[in-house]
Amino acid sequence: MLPIAKDYEPMEATLTNDIPRGEGWQYEPKWDGFRCLAFKDSEDIQLQSKSGRGLGRYFPEILQALSILKADHFVIDSEIVIPAGDGFSFDDLLQRIHPAASRIKKLAHETPAVMIVFDILADTSGESLVLKPLRHRREALEEFGRKYLKGNSQIIISPATTDANVTDDWLKKMGNRLDGIVAKRLDMAYQSGNRKGMNKIKKLRSVDCVVGGFRYGSAGKKSIGSLLLGLHDEKGLLNHVGFSSSFTAKERVELVEKLEPLIEKPGFTGDAPGGPSRWSTERSTEWEPLSNVLVAEVTYDHFTNGRFRHGTRFVRWRPDKDPRQCTYDQVHGYVTPAV
Repeated sequence: MLPIAKDYEPMEATLTNDIPRGEGWQYEPKWDGFRCLAFKDSEDIQLQSKSGRGLGRYFPEILQALSILKADHFVIDSEIVIPAGDGFSFDDLLQRIHPAASRIKKLAHETPAVMIVFDILADTSGESLVLKPLRHRREALEEFGRKYLKGNSQIIISPATTDANVTDDWLKKMGNRLDGIVAKRLDMAYQSGNRKGMNKIKKLRSVDCVVGGFRYGSAGKKSIGSLLLGLHDEKGLLNHVGFSSSFTAKERVELVEKLEPLIEKPGFTGDAPGGPSRWSTERSTEWEPLSNVLVAEVTYDHFTNGRFRHGTRFVRWRPDKDPRQCTYDQVHGYVTPAV
């Protein structure tokens, strides 16, 4: 029996502008994929997303690769990616979240996924390592790799360094594969469910938001004008923080089919959208609330007074993220209000 429960929350990171330097830090590439905790207890293998959702049915080739490892018991922290050209394809990952097993099997054959492992939470002896400092866990992970992953191209160990200058080389040589850099404190235990001791420096400043509503476009109910974005505060209320309207004419029409079936009040449980922007006379004051199930990653320039200063740019849907994880502490520079 594994010493870590299957609903264990993964460690998270604080978004910062610069790579922290000095002694006591370990640096790793930030891969552009699905975060995954993998639990192996003899023949019982489970893949868990950051939101606690099971990923095993979507990546049968990863389950198979883990099943044939000589190690029978372990828990590892990783990123699942799908190689494409000289980078990774997030679109191919999104295609895997499909209800049809036959479709998933076909994609697993055509575009097989790779698991990049960067931490180990329980070793093959069944011992929990979560209270051990990262320095110890990294040594254990490298030993795990030497014993069980030698020559394995589907499950690999992520590189790591204590030299911040090496990260510049990573960004140059692996730029299309990286989402940024992660810096972790070597002396800290695994920080389940919080952002202490780990920083992430992204190539683009982005945030995951709940889509709490939308406005129709100039074509009325035939197209979508903008997505209304929300973040959860300390009380769990979803507040409107901005919008995203960076869509082509075709995408605006396609969004109608995606969003209209999800119309449901209240959309936002805290601060709700107001009227149109004072800079625009075309945007309707009316908006439609949505069930809080969609998460969108968007890029932004500034976040002040609890809102994005300008419209954001839509990057992609994040079905691997739990809407409840879309909180203000993702936003760089956000300060929790004093109670």
